[in-house]
Amino acid sequence: MGFFSTIMGFLGFGVGFPIGLVIGYYMFIYFQPTDVKDPEGRPLVEQDSKSLQSLVPEIPVWVKNPDYDRVDWLSKFVGTMWPYLDAAICKTVKTIAKPIIEEQIPKYKIDSVEFETLTLGTLPLTFQGMKVYQTDDKELIMELAIKWAGNPNITIAAKAFGLKATVQVVDLQVFACPRITLKPLVSVFPCFAKIFVSLMEKPHVDFGLKLLGADAMAIPGLYRIVQELIKDQVANMYLWPKYLEVPIMDPSMVSKKPVGIIIVNVLRAMKLRRKDFLGKSDPYVKLKLTEDKLSVNKTTVKNSNLNPEWNEEFRLVVKDPESQALELIVYDWEQVGKHEKMGMNVIPLKELKPEEPKELTLNLLKNMNPNDVQNEKQRGELVVQLVYKPFKGDEIPEDAEDSNAVEKAPEGTPTGGGLLVVIIHEAQDVEGKHHTNPYVRLLFRGEEKKTKTVKKNRRPRWDTEFQFMLDEPPTNDRIHLEVVSSSSRLGLLHPKESLGYVDIYLSDVVSNKRINGKYNLIDSNNGQIHVELHWRTSS
Repeated sequence: MGFFSTIMGFLGFGVGFPIGLVIGYYMFIYFQPTDVKDPEGRPLVEQDSKSLQSLVPEIPVWVKNPDYDRVDWLSKFVGTMWPYLDAAICKTVKTIAKPIIEEQIPKYKIDSVEFETLTLGTLPLTFQGMKVYQTDDKELIMELAIKWAGNPNITIAAKAFGLKATVQVVDLQVFACPRITLKPLVSVFPCFAKIFVSLMEKPHVDFGLKLLGADAMAIPGLYRIVQELIKDQVANMYLWPKYLEVPIMDPSMVSKKPVGIIIVNVLRAMKLRRKDFLGKSDPYVKLKLTEDKLSVNKTTVKNSNLNPEWNEEFRLVVKDPESQALELIVYDWEQVGKHEKMGMNVIPLKELKPEEPKELTLNLLKNMNPNDVQNEKQRGELVVQLVYKPFKGDEIPEDAEDSNAVEKAPEGTPTGGGLLVVIIHEAQDVEGKHHTNPYVRLLFRGEEKKTKTVKKNRRPRWDTEFQFMLDEPPTNDRIHLEVVSSSSRLGLLHPKESLGYVDIYLSDVVSNKRINGKYNLIDSNNGQIHVELHWRTSS
């Protein structure tokens, strides 16, 4: 009976299945639902922008926005160079990350953190379009639409307490619209001094994250939290108007060509405020042009005088009368300690007519912030006489293009004196106990100057230049240089920290005219600072 049932089952399936296929085919062909209508066709030109984007989500930006240019050639260029760019970028990332990692791991009791593998993969980034802005300033502004769906392999291994943990980043996707500004534009190759990079909107970042070999992004809710966290952190650092600054050239190489000279006669000051304990002040005036590091001048000191008269003339070289301004600062001279600022004011050169003398009486202010209520206080007045004389074609110095070739002090240098130039290049192996955000503090003859702060770097580079106009050679003087770290956050316990200092005596600079060397930092394990010194005279 069982055998008979089996035979009948096979026969039923063999007959019923073909019959069912035939019936279904004829029902599909000859019986159509009555509620289905033919689709209505509309030309693409009649569609709105949202409908077009939904129909063609990957449409290039140069199609959607006519002000973007098509740059397929740039994508092809990057694609050809990608293996070499991959090696160069990964090497740079390791160099930048190494000091940051070495600074942070002691805080978390971690033995080591290192890259096991670091490669950007074989898929290069692509450029969907580029927009170029034209401005009146000497700069070039570009906005790029970048898409990168890459296959990188980034594996980071951390060791602590004898255990090892690995984190791997794979399948990275980045869509971003950075604004790249090249400025200032100069006549020295590569024709721009710095690169500024900003993001015009929050980037899209998507990636896979494997922790100990398991897919961490599969944890419910973690994927969205990590993605939004990365977007917010990147936006906080680089979303316009914030930017990443990348120096390309030494600032001394981008000096503009002189176009004229301004003659400044510092006449007198009136009703200055008392600064000394005994109700007196010892005022002098320091004057310089903005954006110019060579013309730094000072008047003589008038002891115990609140209404001093100088009637001293200075000549400053002008390189850009449209953007430069004359900065005048009155100081109270102190024999010991830092000289105290009594007041200041600024005169834009574009307000001066060529060859026309102009006498001005300036109210001394605390600073140039128009919203500062401290500027309402009376700090006295300063009277100056100015005349701007543009160069004629045959009056332009032949060596004006090459700032490094200028070995003499600028015109107006006191007889028997000169210009002391201090160039702070970089430091090496500087390390703080709590943070390493170094800058250099310079003290010389009561004046204090500072470089910019470089965050999280044990080998910072400043390339900052300071000048001091002196009435006599600094044979018996010295400069004090201190590398200081300041907290990048609101660090109340450790806001500042000294990373080492050095005192450089200037007698050798006066005799040799130039010294370029590295100095070991005192109170530092292995720290060094690279400093270049020049003594320039008018003869």
